[in-house]
Amino acid sequence: METPNSLKLESERKSGQMKKDILRYFIDNGNATIQELSRETGLSVPTITKALGELIDLEYVNEHGKQDRGEGRRPILYGLNPLSGYFVGVELHADHVDMGMMDFRGDIVAADDNVAYDMSSTIDSVDTLCRLVEEFMARTGVQRDKVLGVSLCISGRVNSSSGYSHTFLNVTEQPLTKLLSARLGLPVGIENDTRAFAYGEYIKGCVKGEKNILFINLSKGIGLGMVIDGHLYRGKSGFAGEIGHMHVYDNELLCHCGKKGCLETEVSGDALVRKIRERIEGGESSMLSRWYGDNFTLGNVIDAVNDEDTLCIDALEEMGERLGVWLANLINLFNPEMVIIGGSLANTGDFLLQPVRSSIRKHSLSLANRDTTLCLSRLKERGGVLGACLLARKSLLG
Repeated sequence: METPNSLKLESERKSGQMKKDILRYFIDNGNATIQELSRETGLSVPTITKALGELIDLEYVNEHGKQDRGEGRRPILYGLNPLSGYFVGVELHADHVDMGMMDFRGDIVAADDNVAYDMSSTIDSVDTLCRLVEEFMARTGVQRDKVLGVSLCISGRVNSSSGYSHTFLNVTEQPLTKLLSARLGLPVGIENDTRAFAYGEYIKGCVKGEKNILFINLSKGIGLGMVIDGHLYRGKSGFAGEIGHMHVYDNELLCHCGKKGCLETEVSGDALVRKIRERIEGGESSMLSRWYGDNFTLGNVIDAVNDEDTLCIDALEEMGERLGVWLANLINLFNPEMVIIGGSLANTGDFLLQPVRSSIRKHSLSLANRDTTLCLSRLKERGGVLGACLLARKSLLG
């Protein structure tokens, strides 16, 4: 677990891996005694005792009192020192960034949302991003040498292994991660925003032990994040999950990817806004036209749905039925334990969930869907940032 910071673990491979395993155990299971760690890891008590001593010296682990188990000698509980290290997560949008800082235990200790930012594939845009991250870290008051990693989540085609973002901030021949690491002086990783969100839900959201998860990010566009057998699935080149660009309609509508008939042209926030605008122009009534004329946004549509605007609810239900058809196909294909719908449109709650659920039941095999739980994101707007922070910690621990 070598880092450029003052907090470092033993670099010798076997000993270092053992320490990582112990830290991962604390992250997944909470505090434990030496005897419990020995039993769970298969290592001897003296070996665990020595490793814990070194982790305490490095400030990664603290004593957390004694285990209360009735009569007899009470063993000491050990666990993570949440103040031993911090991780920064950044979610990039076209016109702003959301940032968060997480302690080693996984709790968000600082956040800064909707910070103005003009994302473009220029060096100036990269420089501005680095400045915003530096200013955010300074505002937290956390010592710089305790920041152990930064992770960015960004829409489009992202290869987290190579460090390249092929859609946005593709400004030099070198990987974006290498460029940002040099500017910030910290390890930097990148991930597709939907996959980061999916990982956040898997670790900190509504997942309760399930290992096979499909996460739908339904905002301006639509994306798919997959957790298969407990592991985030990225595909060969890091581009898995581009469900929005499956060719499924003969509608001749041009998608922003440059092709026609993509799922995203009918099932996405942009598609919903377009359809509502067309219906208003056709003479139907909505509070949107009274409030905003024809200059309304997806956020305005979501507010109108929750204010029970009949036209907006009807258009959303129609889209939900279409989404349910394709989720039924995915359920037949993957037989997942859980399907989570997140993104900004998840804020419409049951107005979206009910038509999706009804359509899934209609179009999927009952044997495939009966053990699949359908739910809305628990993390809501915080999912991308939290997922990015968690991925930065995962990168450190291997």
